Amino acid sequence: MKIKTKLTFGVGLLFLMILALSAISGWYVYGLKKDTNNILVANYNTLQYSRNMLLALERMPEDTTAIDSFGHNLAKQQQNVTETGEKGATEMVERHFSLLRENPEDSALISSIRKDITELMRLNMEAIERKSDIADETAQKAIVIISLAGTLCFLVAFVLLVNLPSNIANPIRELTESIKEIAGQNYRKRIHFKSGNEFGDLANSFNTMAEKLEEYSESKLEKILKSKKRIETLIDNMDDPVIGIDENKIVLFANEEALSISGLKKEEIIGGKIQDIAVTNDLIRDIIKDIFRPVDIDKKTEQLKIYADGKESYFEKEIIDINIVPTGELKSEFIGQVILLRNITQFKELDMAKTNFMGTVSHEFKTPISSIQMGLQLLENEKTGLLNTEQKNLLHGIKEDTERLLNITGELLNVTQLESGTIQIKMIPSTVEPMTTYAVNANKSNAEQRNINLNVHTEPDLPNVMADSEKTAWVLTNLISNAIRYSYENASVEIQVKKYENKVLFSVIDTGQGIQTQYLTKIFNRYFRIPGTKKEGTGLGLSISKEFIEAQGGKIWVESEYGAGSTFYFTLSIGKIH
Repeated sequence: MKIKTKLTFGVGLLFLMILALSAISGWYVYGLKKDTNNILVANYNTLQYSRNMLLALERMPEDTTAIDSFGHNLAKQQQNVTETGEKGATEMVERHFSLLRENPEDSALISSIRKDITELMRLNMEAIERKSDIADETAQKAIVIISLAGTLCFLVAFVLLVNLPSNIANPIRELTESIKEIAGQNYRKRIHFKSGNEFGDLANSFNTMAEKLEEYSESKLEKILKSKKRIETLIDNMDDPVIGIDENKIVLFANEEALSISGLKKEEIIGGKIQDIAVTNDLIRDIIKDIFRPVDIDKKTEQLKIYADGKESYFEKEIIDINIVPTGELKSEFIGQVILLRNITQFKELDMAKTNFMGTVSHEFKTPISSIQMGLQLLENEKTGLLNTEQKNLLHGIKEDTERLLNITGELLNVTQLESGTIQIKMIPSTVEPMTTYAVNANKSNAEQRNINLNVHTEPDLPNVMADSEKTAWVLTNLISNAIRYSYENASVEIQVKKYENKVLFSVIDTGQGIQTQYLTKIFNRYFRIPGTKKEGTGLGLSISKEFIEAQGGKIWVESEYGAGSTFYFTLSIGKIH
């Protein structure tokens, strides 16, 4: 419980109890006053009037005014009748007094009036005694109730007196001692308050402060300077350009490579805001353009072409956010960024050499392969001579290997064209049916050999697609070929084409073994083949298909349930014939 809540509760409770005690005391005092007033106002006045009437009765023989005094007090008594029987006694006094006025010398009447007044006084004396008993009872109750309430208030006050000062004073004393320890450079001192009140928060803040002081005290300035120099030397000797900025985009460091490619001097860049430097430097402007806009997670690593080392060089840019968790705290804090440019010129040159080599070799392979195919056609022609069964089987094997080699060569040529950027995409409004017909016919022979049915379901009145029909037919052919290859014999492959939102969706569905979940995101990677598969292939077909579809503004993906088959999808935008 918070200290403020404790104080409010304790003092408030004590205040309420004192208020209740005052209210109870006031109530009983008022009751006593009321009972006392009843005695004074009603009974005491009657006794006074009765006394005055007795005195007047004694003076009547020698004082003529006594009769008037008696009548005056009797009138007052008639207005002050309050007790049972008092009215009858007062009426008897009045009757006898009336007779006495007519016969003042009648001693018997005087004696009767004395008896009536005595009865009146007796009735009021008994009432006074009774009301006194009631007042005593009220007083006793008041004493008991007020005593109980006072005791309860005392107990509450005693509990507060015992606990409240210690709850406040003890943590303050412990905190004071701990501060003295810190002042004496004992930065390992910690305080621990179990309660979750203000002192608990104070203890956490104190411990955080002590932890930071301990960290700072153990780090020598000389060590810090040496570490700083060591890091600076390491950064300066890196072969890749590196620029560091703080959370306010102020440049903290830039190594020699960064200065060299930017054409800037150290004093022109260090300490300045990088956006201000970018105003007059094209390279810096190109480097930092991603810092001031939201990060795109799906964006590929950006490559920059920069003139460096006397030639066009290629760099791969990476921006690294620096986040630290300050000592004693839980949340991380952003303190800046490091811009790293990796020099990939050598790898780029090797990649280009590889692409050129693949293109040259693939192109050179096509001529001898074509010659082999021509020779095979001549050998199959019976005009050149008859072949026995063994020779026919051998010729068939050579023909299959030649076709496979031709397919691989074609895929390699496609890859080299994609990598070199020389592939041409001719986007025109195209009808869907010719592409599906071509793909099905191209795979019909292979499907018949394995007794696999190719079922085409094309939605009626499909719109044209904006596509390169040749490249799209190649993709569809490749997907159907893969579906046949991975399907069981006597199965079927479904080819579906339908309108999907504002696009046309192509689907190739097989009921083969399917693809395991961990490989679904990798099968479109170049040269990737599912581990353990015994099917033939180069691992290039799906990669090329992805490049072809994305180059046409479409999207390609796969859904698969391992053991139940796979479905490959791709979409193309709707186009119109002008």
